[in-house]
This record gives sequence, C-alpha cells and structure tokens, in this order.
Amino acid sequence: MTSAPATLPPDTATGRRQRGTAARVRRPGRPPRPGRLRRGALPYLLLLPALLLELLIHLVPMAMGIMMSFRELTQFFIRDWSGAPWTGFDNYALAVDVNRPVGEALLGSFLTTCLFTLLSVGLCWLLGTAAAVFMQETFRGRGILRALFLVPYALPVYAAVITWAFMFQRDNGLVNHVLHDQLGLGGAEHTFWLLGDNSFWALLTVSVWKGWPFAFLIVMAALQNIPKDLYEAAALDGAGIWQQIRRITLPSVGAVNQVLILVLFLWTFNDFNTPFVLFGKSAPEAADLISIHIYQSSFVTWNFGTGSAMSVLLLLFLLLVTAGYLLLTTRGRRDADAR
Repeated sequence: MTSAPATLPPDTATGRRQRGTAARVRRPGRPPRPGRLRRGALPYLLLLPALLLELLIHLVPMAMGIMMSFRELTQFFIRDWSGAPWTGFDNYALAVDVNRPVGEALLGSFLTTCLFTLLSVGLCWLLGTAAAVFMQETFRGRGILRALFLVPYALPVYAAVITWAFMFQRDNGLVNHVLHDQLGLGGAEHTFWLLGDNSFWALLTVSVWKGWPFAFLIVMAALQNIPKDLYEAAALDGAGIWQQIRRITLPSVGAVNQVLILVLFLWTFNDFNTPFVLFGKSAPEAADLISIHIYQSSFVTWNFGTGSAMSVLLLLFLLLVTAGYLLLTTRGRRDADAR
C-alpha cells in the first residue's frame, strides 16, 4: 500500500506562502496597489520643479537665442524680434570670416580667452593642490588657515571684484601703493593696471584669487580617502615627499582632478562677471574675453543677430571640447584599469 503524501497545516508559514504563490499565478493581470504606484512616481514628482525651472531659465532662452541667430535682429526690431528679416547662416558666416573686422575681432578674443583659461586653470589647480597637500599635515592653527583659504570662494563675486578694482586704481590703489611707494619696484611712476597689456595680468590675478580655493576644497576632500598606511609604507621604503606625491597622491586623486579641471575650464572660459565688473562694458583689447566680446557685439552695437550667432558658436565649441575631454579621460581610465 502507498501512503498519501503528507500535507502541511493551512495555518503554517509555508502554507501561507504556497497559497500566496497560487493566488499570484491565478491572477497574473492584477494591477499594482495605489500606494506602490505613488511610491514609484515620487522621485519624478520631486524632480519636476527642478526640470520646470531648468526649462524656463535655460532651455527656453537658449532656443530663443538660436532662433535670433538666423535673423537680422537690430535695434529697429526690439519691440517685435520675430519680425526681423530672416538671414539664414549669414550671421555665422560673418562671425567666422577672419578676413573681415567682425571675424578678426572674434578670433582675437577667442585666442585671448584660450590663453587666459589655460593660465587660470593651471594656476588654480597648482595652488589648490599644493595647499591641499600642505594641509594634510597636522599643526597648530590648521583649522583657522583652512577657513582663511576659503574666504575668496565664499565672498560674493561682485563684492570681491569691485574690491580688486579699487585696489588696481592707478593713483590711490593698494597695489601701486605697495609696489611703487613701499617696495620701490617699477620706479616712481604708477602703473595702469586696468588699461593696456597690464589689464590681462590684472584679470588673471583676480580669476586665480577667486578660483583656486575651489580647487583646494575639492582636492582636500579627495585626499581624505587616501589611507595613511600608503605614505607610511612609502616612507619606510625610502620614498621622499616628492616621490610620495608623484606615486601616491596624484594617482589617487586622478579621477577627481579630471572632473575638477573640466569644471574649472567651463567656469573660466564662460566667465562674464569678472571682466564686466573689473573693466565695465568695454574691456581693453588685451583682456577682451569672448564672453564680454559677445556682450559688446550684442548690447553695445545693438546687433543681436550676430551676437546670438557668436553665442551659439561658443556653445558648440564648449560641447565639442567637453565631449572630447570626457571621451579621452574615459578611454584612458579604461586602459589603466585593463593594465
């Protein structure tokens, strides 16, 4: 005789699980509960205000600027810019034609901006990294010094740049007072810092002064993740401070530096507040960054069509540089991981 298979009591945990599985099998099309649906939609609802603000503040003006770049929009069509004559790509052709004054001036401003960005980003990264490495050591007053290093980054841009503009004044500025009157450098004649070729170095000084604390903050945060055992082992093996920085510090913060350099590049290349507050509406030729140049082409000469075309070209350039940089850094990181 064969015995009947044993069955579990219906009130056991296994029995309840089996009944629940059978119920789900019998009703495969059961809709989800309302509470579960609301929980799934909650992240999108929280992101909705930010997306709407992004649409209103950035995307809509960007689309309008692109439309303006295809029109001959001057002061005569300010009231109704959509009624300006359609010119197609004539504004773009005028902006890139280096044989004409508009294109030649734009090219000169672009080259000046590239040199300015290269020097500013390089100095910001170098000073920020050096200060972050120095601050890793424990000493008395380190917390106060860290706070002082972050003051330029914490100050409002307009207040900081206006202060520098007063300091760079020729007759009663602090810079000339210290260099010429106190130290006796450069002779008795005071220097024009906001005019001529010196305006480039004045602008670079302000940019580095307010930008390097951000690099210091990011690199200092990245250094906290490096184990102290690596430096102790390297010191036991006879590695000096420079070898430790080269072999341990820089490779460990490589990924952070890649993002940091990209952010500094975009901020510096697009910087408008610093030259505008420092020089006003008409920057000297030596400090004619492309952001202030586009402003002058649009709001000083009242040629908004050409200015919009220049803005679109700048946007395309930054997108290409960013995409190429991310592609190269990602490929380099993959090759390093493969080794």
